[in-house]
Amino acid sequence: MSSQEIRIENDTMGEVEVPSNAIWGAQTQRSIQNFQISTRRFPKSFIIALTQVKRACAIANGELGVIERDIAEVITKAANEIINDGLHLNQFPLDIYQTGSGTQTNMNANEVLSNRAIQIMGGQIGSKTPVHPNDHVNKGQSSNDVIPTAMHLSALTEITKTLEPALEGLIISLRSKQNEFINIVKIGRTHLQDAVPLTLGQEFSAYVFQLETVKSHIKEASRYLEQLAIGGTAVGTGLNAHRDLDKKVCSILSNDTGLNFRSDGNKFALIASKDALVGVSGALKTLAITLIKIANDIRWLSSGPRCGLGEISLPENEPGSSIMPGKVNPTQNEMLIQVGAQVIGNDVAVSMGGSWGVLELNLMKPMIISNVLESIELLANGMNSFSINCISGIKANETRINNLVSQSLMLVTALTKDIGYDKAAYIAKKAFKEGKTIRETVLNEGLIPESEIDKKLDLTKMVHLDRM
Repeated sequence: MSSQEIRIENDTMGEVEVPSNAIWGAQTQRSIQNFQISTRRFPKSFIIALTQVKRACAIANGELGVIERDIAEVITKAANEIINDGLHLNQFPLDIYQTGSGTQTNMNANEVLSNRAIQIMGGQIGSKTPVHPNDHVNKGQSSNDVIPTAMHLSALTEITKTLEPALEGLIISLRSKQNEFINIVKIGRTHLQDAVPLTLGQEFSAYVFQLETVKSHIKEASRYLEQLAIGGTAVGTGLNAHRDLDKKVCSILSNDTGLNFRSDGNKFALIASKDALVGVSGALKTLAITLIKIANDIRWLSSGPRCGLGEISLPENEPGSSIMPGKVNPTQNEMLIQVGAQVIGNDVAVSMGGSWGVLELNLMKPMIISNVLESIELLANGMNSFSINCISGIKANETRINNLVSQSLMLVTALTKDIGYDKAAYIAKKAFKEGKTIRETVLNEGLIPESEIDKKLDLTKMVHLDRM
């Protein structure tokens, strides 16, 4: 870069050339040079959360008399440009693969807010005066409590704002189909083989129940994200922080977000471990597994259109093949299955990251929060798309369903009370061998009078809708 394109900034290790149009500082620039590992950057949701933490600390420190009120106000103003206006997000360029504490990204935020505050006050960017990145923006803080606090804040915000509404929307869509299909009797399948009947609505009711259950798991796991590490500083003792900083910051963040953040957790544990996020990731994995099951079931039920199960039809969203004209594929289902696979993989990495709490510090914070936030985003977007582009347009193919269920050999199960298991097995095998229905075979064998057979093979009585 030419001299017109750079400025010289200093940190404790000496001079660093920084692009003149950047508002980050020396430590961020060193990190850009030292950690060119991947294209993965912290998502916007984390940068916003980190800035919210910095703003809350500035306000609290100003109110507590730890920093001058005018300094607190200008830091707050700089932070608001990021949080409220979406400005300066391109000033957070660091790779997530950096130091395990996230120190580089904490200093990135300190430098951006310091330099932007200096600009607002008409000072010289990079001068660290009148707003210093460490002495003012990072006052009473350490990367070791700031980054975990931003991790909890960003994860809980995204779960509340994006994941939970998407999950509830999918539940509503599936429940609508459950009600629509509740009286359509079809054949059940176990081991991909014919089983006893149920209704298509009952089949969908299982999906609703599974998602309702995992929703409660996520809600329960998320409660532990309300505990924040802020105020613990380097190892949990709170050295150099005002004794009331944690309470004030939690109160400010709660007011800002409408969430319920608390300072009563053990800060040694909150800095040294990432158990809360490991638990949340596990709940997200459970959701992913449930979604894979639902998407795959619906894919199977729609297989065909002529040579598969063909019990339901999915919306025709786009052509399915570059070589086979007229082919339409279950693309939304396959999308969601891939999303689920990625979330499961993310959870493996998060679990490994959680195991790397060494003495007083976890050493995989950037990777953990990056994966958790990616899982939340993928699941939320995947569920929204699946609900709108697949579930809402599902139609039952009742003629096909009726043909299949009438041919099922497992209807004989309803007759075991009258003819016994062994005789019922004989009837099923004979019907299969001769290509006849259970009804025809039972009548031919003279086991049940014709006047009674239809009552005993009444499909509506087999599915026990009254027991739902």
